[in-house]
Amino acid sequence: MKRVLILLFLCLNLAPARSPVYVVLWFDTEDYVDPIADDAALRIAQDLDRLGVRATFKVVGEKARTLEQRGRRDVIRALARHDIGYHAENHSIAPAPSVYLRDLGWLDGAAEFARREGRGVTDIRRIFGVTPSCYGQPGSSWGPQSYPALLRMRIPVYLDEGENVGLDSQPFWFGGLLHVFNMGRFLIRPSLEDESKLPQALEQFDRAAEELATQRGGVISTYYHPTEFVHEEFWDAVNFAKGAYRERSQWQNPRRRTPEAAERCYRILARFVEHAKKVPDVRFVTARDLPLLYESPLPRSPDRQRAAEQLAAQQTFLAAEDGPLSAADLLLALLGLEPQVVEGPSTRQESTYSRAEIPRAQFESAKADVISFIRVNHRLPPSAWIGSERLSLPDFAATLAADRSGAPSVAVRKGNPEMERYVATDAVKAFRWAIHPEGFSAPNLLELARLQAWTLKPARLR
Repeated sequence: MKRVLILLFLCLNLAPARSPVYVVLWFDTEDYVDPIADDAALRIAQDLDRLGVRATFKVVGEKARTLEQRGRRDVIRALARHDIGYHAENHSIAPAPSVYLRDLGWLDGAAEFARREGRGVTDIRRIFGVTPSCYGQPGSSWGPQSYPALLRMRIPVYLDEGENVGLDSQPFWFGGLLHVFNMGRFLIRPSLEDESKLPQALEQFDRAAEELATQRGGVISTYYHPTEFVHEEFWDAVNFAKGAYRERSQWQNPRRRTPEAAERCYRILARFVEHAKKVPDVRFVTARDLPLLYESPLPRSPDRQRAAEQLAAQQTFLAAEDGPLSAADLLLALLGLEPQVVEGPSTRQESTYSRAEIPRAQFESAKADVISFIRVNHRLPPSAWIGSERLSLPDFAATLAADRSGAPSVAVRKGNPEMERYVATDAVKAFRWAIHPEGFSAPNLLELARLQAWTLKPARLR
């Protein structure tokens, strides 16, 4: 008997460790044109209640007000039993977020986002009784200036899908927000159009869950729109394509599905949820749960030598064993600043300092100035002043990290902002959406995102 117990103990210890797999099921609740979409949201919420699963309903501000005006307290109550996020003030009525943010900078863009979107957040709080757990952009109308505004609105999670920025198809910290975004192979979305394809989607889900469970765990993202359960086309494409504007009296309802087709859609969702619930290590969570499942963005103080080695070679995040660190985290550590969440620089400035070395006293003065800037603004500066000349922030970080000698002068190092490669480069493709004006391009938004990539790092489960 003793030998059997020893063998059993050894087998248990040799078995591969399993990690939790979290499914975030979310619904962009946006169609305020056709009242049948209200019934679709109600039906989905009730079906999920029966299945014992809570989802995140990202509600458009105008949709919430429309539910209130139509007297649909039944829908409001049903959605409130789940989790409520925010999905923009008007969604598709021009100008969409990327359009009004495209030519603005970091600070004025954040102020404009707050001005235009603040009403929707206020109405979500009033109608549903909660601060939204998350935000996600309408369509591909994304802009990084939303981040500081969202944090001031006390919205900590960015939940959506897009290719503007991403990190290994799993959640990440960027601009101070926890992102479930650009999820790649871990975005599982069974087609509502062909039920015969559902087994293939379930196999894809099983593979994704097994991959995550045998690693360090992670998230599978699944999303739909209540309107697509009852319509053959999207409400906004019918009314606001290519940035068109229509008076409310001119709005047209999208083509409705047959009752049989709508039932097929509901059935596919239910079968997917039922299957996912039975998969080992899997459980459904909401956007509101995510900050409790992931470690805080506030880092531990890193080993200074490791931080220096990383920043001297390249400016990007460090996936350290005791916790991931962004390039900003590493820079603050080398400057002797306390760990804190800061913004990336608001603009890009190139180096004008042309000499190979900087006198020690002058470099120490530049360091003190950078420290002062960060303490006052809670943001990284675009450069460090060396007298009347400057070093770009990447060059300053690399120079600071390589300076270990205490010599009378400091050798200038060229920066290597490797973290910028996680931001999209195609300014047309990244913003392609039927509602944007034809040929819409937003290179400035991607440039601002590259500057904020100083804050990018993987999110790690607790």
